[in-house]
Amino acid sequence: MTDQQIPDPPDHARPEQATDEEVAAAGKLSEALETVERARGRLYDFHQLIGHADLMLDEAVQKLREAGRDDIAEQVEKELVGRNVLHGRWTFQIVEDFDDHYWSTFRDCEATVRGQLCGGRRHVFESEMKESRRTHGQPRHEARP
Repeated sequence: MTDQQIPDPPDHARPEQATDEEVAAAGKLSEALETVERARGRLYDFHQLIGHADLMLDEAVQKLREAGRDDIAEQVEKELVGRNVLHGRWTFQIVEDFDDHYWSTFRDCEATVRGQLCGGRRHVFESEMKESRRTHGQPRHEARP
């Protein structure tokens, strides 16, 4: 079988009933989910950075005490150590709310729509784009591994 004759694996091939418009719509929704996944990663960055900064405050308070500035150490400790970043919330609670009420719903909706339009197959749009853009027969342009 030559490179040009290798069919798409079934998990990326367009279902027979799927129209161009449906594949494009499912692809755009998947792209939106990928953007949300990137935002979620940044939310986790925020969570970890704030947590690290809060722990660093302990060292700052200690250094202030060593410098004989108990008054400032107490101010920092009282105002900042363990402070909520949003009303009533630490960052882990923000992450949990995001995951439970937005991210999981977004993922479920994308999977449902993909199921309705593309038989549950992922990256159908991208698979077709790859096929149209690759140079058949060229090394590193193979249809699949």
